[in-house]
Amino acid sequence: MHKTLFITGGAGGIGSATALEFAKNGYTIALNYHITAPDDILPKILEYSPHSKAYQGDMSDYAEAKAVFAQAETELDGIDCLINNAGISYIGLFNTMQPDQWQRIISANINTMLNCSHLAIQGMLRRRRGSIINISSMWGEVGASCETVYSATKGAMDSFTRALAKESAPNGIRVNAIACGVIDTAMNACLTPEERSALTDEIPLMRYGTPEEVAKAALFLASDDSSYVTGQVLRVNGGFL
Repeated sequence: MHKTLFITGGAGGIGSATALEFAKNGYTIALNYHITAPDDILPKILEYSPHSKAYQGDMSDYAEAKAVFAQAETELDGIDCLINNAGISYIGLFNTMQPDQWQRIISANINTMLNCSHLAIQGMLRRRRGSIINISSMWGEVGASCETVYSATKGAMDSFTRALAKESAPNGIRVNAIACGVIDTAMNACLTPEERSALTDEIPLMRYGTPEEVAKAALFLASDDSSYVTGQVLRVNGGFL
């Protein structure tokens, strides 16, 4: 059966790898991006999934998100799976942050998830099937020094995942999250070689994870292989926690 994936943050490391993995496995992709156009990944996706499309829009703005979803659902005949992947962080002490900085993180990480989930689930309820996957972080479980607001948003994402899963399950909709460990993406590019080495030493598998490994976990959660899995936060962290 034909399926369509809507993914936010589609131009980023995890987002682009996940979109490509789903395209290789028969999904049509609705690739959302806000600022950075997915010029590198979209041609690769189209090789496997020629009907896929990219949609620009700020999903933290409900009206803008609603317009994007309406277009995607019309052009791609519904959304079967939503992956809330878009997110930003800030590294620094909380006491040095300004309100506009933490509001930006909350808006990007929480409002985007709420808006997209609210819009995607309408069609899923009508069809009585669907999957929502939230890309979270291990810091949502235990917190990270110097990433306090980011940690708080990921903790909220985990709670939202569990709660929405309970109320959506009777309608055949599954909701899960992936708590990522240290993944080799641009978000970690600010680390010095010494910091990277010290962090690697804390990971039992002795390496950073790859975006492709997160993508394969997401594909599992979206597939029928996980048909009895909902309300879970799957740890993909190399044994860190």
